[in-house]
Order: sequence, then structure tokens, then C-alpha cells
Amino acid sequence: MDYQAIIDKYYPDSDTLKALLLKHSQQVADRCLKVADSHPELGLDRQFLVEAAMLHDIGIRWCHAPSIYCEGDEPYIRHGLIGGKILREEGLPRHARVCERHTGTGLTRDQIIRQQLPLPDMDFCPETIEEELVCYADKFYSKSRPDRVLTVDETAKSLEKFGPEGVEKFLAWAKKFE
Repeated sequence: MDYQAIIDKYYPDSDTLKALLLKHSQQVADRCLKVADSHPELGLDRQFLVEAAMLHDIGIRWCHAPSIYCEGDEPYIRHGLIGGKILREEGLPRHARVCERHTGTGLTRDQIIRQQLPLPDMDFCPETIEEELVCYADKFYSKSRPDRVLTVDETAKSLEKFGPEGVEKFLAWAKKFE
């Protein structure tokens, strides 16, 4: 699968947003590969990890987040859902699931309803180990500060505002992946 061709299709201009997307996605892919190399016992699918990491944020272009050059109309929290739709249309349902499940440490149906998030009332939580790893790796890198790499502790602290469940899940992943 040629993930670069898919990115080029949906981001046809060589603009600032595409460059930011590629930098962030490569950071996530590199971290995933580092974990895969450090933990062969996990049996991670290296090729899928690279593809999924490179495509996990493909939906940001249609969202409104001017600070990272996204000039769309959709709320940013919908970027995973948008990316999932794109990748399903491209015949990549496994990759689509990564897009949909990487927000925070995953979103439960209860969280979506309770917080009245503009998402379907269903669970969007990582289920496979590759989904977990892309979600985990993504948390260390911010598109608004692309040259900064957070530590495990800094990342856990940044998740506190979303509640203790996400922090606990992230720290459990840190034990598995670090």
C-alpha cells in the first residue's frame, strides 16, 4: 500500500499543513518502529504500523484548527472519524479503525454522550495492539509544537484534564511499550 500516494491525493498541494502532517506522522511511525524493535515478543505488524501511523491524521484538513493550518468547517475532534471514512473509501478498513480510535486514549460511548461530543454514540477505543501503539505513540507529539517530544510523565500529565481513566490506560501502555 502506498500511503504517500493517498496523502498526496487528499493533500495535493505541497503546503504548510501537508508538511506538518508528514512530520507529525513520521514521528509517530518512528516511535512505533522503535517499540516494535524493542519488543519482538509483541509480534507487531511493522508494515501496518508505518502505514497506519502515516495515515492516522489524514482527516485533519477538513477540520477547523487554524493554529495548525486546518481551515475546514468540522470540529477537530471529528478528524479521526473523517479519516476513517476516507480510508474505508480507499479500501483500508483496518487503517480506518486506527484513525477513528486514536483520539485521547480512545473515546467510550459514555464519554461521547456525557460530554456531548459531536461523534456517533459508540465506542472509539483501540482494540488491537497496533491500534493501541499508534494511539500511544501519537500522544508524545503535538502538531502545534512539532519539535517538542514529551516524556511519559509529561504526556500522562497532559491527559489528566480528560480524566483518570485515560491516564491509567496510557500508563499501562507505557509499561507494555517502553
